[in-house]
Amino acid sequence: MAAYSIFFKDSVRKDLDAIPKGDLQRIMERIGTLAENPRPMGCEKLSGQEKYRLRQGNYRIVHSLQDARLTVWVVKVGHRRGPF
Repeated sequence: MAAYSIFFKDSVRKDLDAIPKGDLQRIMERIGTLAENPRPMGCEKLSGQEKYRLRQGNYRIVHSLQDARLTVWVVKVGHRRGPF
């Protein structure tokens, strides 16, 4: 299986700035694994959307996939009790 390229929506930078450093490191490692497996175990497709939710500790990573282009777009990262 070919590796996917990972991109971040511009607004994700603000999401990441609000996360403590220790949690941020684990989140970035988890995002990095999406290059090899964009639909890992525990990943859930969001209903009515072409986006997926992945948990890392108390945080959720929302990403969309473009299989034809082999790209993963991280569109939101936030605390699971947050706005989504």
